[in-house]
Amino acid sequence: MASPSSDETPANGKRGLLIALAVLTLIALVTGAGIGYLLGNTVEASVSARLASAPGDKDAPQLRYTGDLAIKDLKPIVVNLAAPSSTFVRLEVALVFKNGALANPDVTAAEVREDIIAYMRSLSLSQLEGPSGLQHLREDLNDRATTRSQGKVTELVLGTMVVQ
Repeated sequence: MASPSSDETPANGKRGLLIALAVLTLIALVTGAGIGYLLGNTVEASVSARLASAPGDKDAPQLRYTGDLAIKDLKPIVVNLAAPSSTFVRLEVALVFKNGALANPDVTAAEVREDIIAYMRSLSLSQLEGPSGLQHLREDLNDRATTRSQGKVTELVLGTMVVQ
């Protein structure tokens, strides 16, 4: 029987495997760091280019409402939903419009209020659930107010909504 050579002992095999794993780990580390560095520079360059191309003063706050605007609070609206009919909703809303755009803001407010009541009576409770339901309600009420006022109402602001 031939004796095993010193290169083929189990201790040398494990040592070689550990060295190979260490080298592969080092290569993966260097490769990952290099790719991260390159991608980081690419993202930084694209953000810098986007900020440089943006018009306007970057330090000035962006105002949502500018100009001569007026606000008209509507009377609180309490209405039951279509399903379940025992569920009631209380809304407090306000109309935002350019000052002088509406000949009689009280009449427009009453008309918008009637539209909201009719719309709310057609909804079910499941349509109001969650953040997306609230967002859809805001958008639908905004559309109704804009349509009713022939585009003179800038926005309908939903102050509070209580579902009971």
